[in-house]
Amino acid sequence: MTEEQLRLLWKEEYCNPDKPIFTLDRIQVRFFEDMFNHAFYESDNRKARDKSILSFNRLEKMLRIKDTLTDPDAILKQGWDRDKKMYDGARRVAFIKDSYMVVIRFTGHLKAKFVTAYEIQSERTIQIIKESPDWISGETNGKSKL
Repeated sequence: MTEEQLRLLWKEEYCNPDKPIFTLDRIQVRFFEDMFNHAFYESDNRKARDKSILSFNRLEKMLRIKDTLTDPDAILKQGWDRDKKMYDGARRVAFIKDSYMVVIRFTGHLKAKFVTAYEIQSERTIQIIKESPDWISGETNGKSKL
């Protein structure tokens, strides 16, 4: 598929307001067309965060985002805020056994926004995620999530 076709698939599968996407625990996750670049491009330089390389690895797993969000066996962890260098209860990571993860950020009561999704390539990173704080329903840095 061409990049244009993949962008269209993204728009149709994830950004269609007539087909809302919900997690297993009924949180509606919103997706936007402009998130395509963030989700499916990788940085040539991690520190610069340039997102300059189209990632075929990420693209081939595009349709797994929904599956991961609804997987009853997914491990749910608090997300890491790399700018603040701390765990953030308003971010949730859904991690599945084949090293694929989806990150969402809560925006309101039972509402969240897609942040990113990718396959983790490093055993060290997998271990860090498994050891990170569990995501607890109802808590977001002292605010109610649900």
